[in-house]
Amino acid sequence: MIRNVIGSILALAGATAAVWSPFRDWYDGRLGRDYRVQDLFTGITGNDGPLLTSVLLPLAFGALIALVGVLLRSRLLVALAGLVVLGFTVLWMVRQGQAAGSLAIGGDGPGLGTGAALAVGGGILLLVAAAVMRGRPRREELYEEGHAPQEEDWGPHGSDPSGPVPYRDSPYRLHPDDRYGREGPPTYPAPGQRDER
Repeated sequence: MIRNVIGSILALAGATAAVWSPFRDWYDGRLGRDYRVQDLFTGITGNDGPLLTSVLLPLAFGALIALVGVLLRSRLLVALAGLVVLGFTVLWMVRQGQAAGSLAIGGDGPGLGTGAALAVGGGILLLVAAAVMRGRPRREELYEEGHAPQEEDWGPHGSDPSGPVPYRDSPYRLHPDDRYGREGPPTYPAPGQRDER
C-alpha cells in the first residue's frame, strides 16, 4: 500500500514535469511548444506551429497514460508513459543535434534548456514510479493474505432462485465423510406392541 502511494506521487510529479516542460526553454531560448511534432520525424526547422501540434501533444499523451496508470494501479501503464515521454524527448535531441551540428548542455553558447531537462526528468520519474509501485494484488496474494472472496455454498443441488440466501453446513447436507452413504443410517424393525390388558 505504501509503495503504491509513493509510486503514485512520483508518477504524478513526473507527469506534471512532462506537461510543464514545453512551456520552458528547450534549446537556445526556444520554447518546447514552438517545435512541431512533424519536425521530430522530418527534421527541426525554424517554423513555429500551433500549440496543439507541438511537442506538447506526445508529452501530454504520456502524462494521460500515467494518470490512467495511477488510477488503475498499473505498473505497466506508468512505465509505458515514461517510455513515451523519454522516447519523444530523445528523438527531439537527435533531431536538434542533427540541425545544430552538436548538442551542448549550458555553457556560453546555445545549449539545452530547462524544458528539455524537465522532460527527461519527468520520463525518468515515471520509470522510477513504475519500479516502486507494487501494482494490483494478484488472486494468489489475496488467498495468502486471507482476503479472498468466499464462494457462496448453495448446497449439493445448486442455487435456489426462490431462496433468500445460500445455506451453509446444513444438518441435512450429505457430507463426503458420512459413514452411512446416501441411504442414511440403517433402520431397525419397529418394536412389537405390548398387550396392556
